[in-house]
Amino acid sequence: MDFVKDRDLLPVWNKIQKNIRLDRNDGLSLFRSRDLHGMGGMANFVKEKKNGKIATFVLNRQINPTNICVLSCRFCHFSAKPGTLKAYAYSFGEILSKISPELKEVHITGSLHPEWTFDVYLRIVREIKNNFPTIQIKAFTAVEIDYFSKLAGKPVDYVLEKLMEAGVESLPGGGAEVFSDRIRHALFPLKIGADRWLEIHRKAHQLGLRSNATLLYGHIETDEEKVDHMLKLRGLQDETGGFLSFVPLAYQPGTLSDVTRRASVFEDLKTIAIGRLLLDNFEHIKAYWVTLGEETASVALHFGADDLDGTVGEEKIMHAASATSPVQMARDRLVQLIREAGLEPVERDGLFRQELREVLV
Repeated sequence: MDFVKDRDLLPVWNKIQKNIRLDRNDGLSLFRSRDLHGMGGMANFVKEKKNGKIATFVLNRQINPTNICVLSCRFCHFSAKPGTLKAYAYSFGEILSKISPELKEVHITGSLHPEWTFDVYLRIVREIKNNFPTIQIKAFTAVEIDYFSKLAGKPVDYVLEKLMEAGVESLPGGGAEVFSDRIRHALFPLKIGADRWLEIHRKAHQLGLRSNATLLYGHIETDEEKVDHMLKLRGLQDETGGFLSFVPLAYQPGTLSDVTRRASVFEDLKTIAIGRLLLDNFEHIKAYWVTLGEETASVALHFGADDLDGTVGEEKIMHAASATSPVQMARDRLVQLIREAGLEPVERDGLFRQELREVLV
């Protein structure tokens, strides 16, 4: 295997072949390299050792119940203030109307509504579970859970337990952004930081609630900050084993940011590959087609990713920032993208279980 052309990456490749964990300096060497083919080859080698020549997806639907938010993050195009033209808040009936029985997962995340109580959010989960008992519910980021804790005047453990009782089976990874105080103060000073995000996911894992992890890249972050972010995730995974997947999210500049250029395909593929190489204790890396676009997501399946997320149905947060991916993606299109990548498509559930594996026609 002579795909590694950058001599500075040969020590990294030697470690990978010997199952030696990569360190911070290795991560920096990867981010500083231009040898995308070499990084892709190494990441694909690791991915196939873990997951073979398959790629998974789920029949899911994302629901963003409201965009009315108490925060004013500089990079967010989704949130709105009460009374503005774009502000909305779905009724329970409107939420249920977006769900159909064939779905395996409903993904719920949104804004911090100034007038909704914690009981409103709990009722959203209960209504979905009561009406669609077989659908798995992945709901509420660590940012939202921190807000619920303040609303209820209760510790995070209480909030998580109540969500689990209502029907939540896993947490999304949103709200992590980049674990950097510099970036938090510049872009989202009122949002929770790294310590609180990690604390909430640690508590979720201790309660038996699985979760996902994200990285928002392509704005003002440095290579060092991206590597440190991944290593903090890896450290918590060493401790709890509770993360299901890592989801790199490409920043969508929209019209509100000083960052006007979207991350390049080169950066997309590099970030996914490095995530696969550094996060050796994560079973799954997602190529989230909503931010990557269909073609790049398909290519990413040869750069360390083994999952395309799902059919999504409707996604407002990234599209509010002018993400160019289609708002809807059908099951057949996901299957086609995976097959175009030369891999076997496998349908999974919301917890990455492959009991749903079948020959897809």
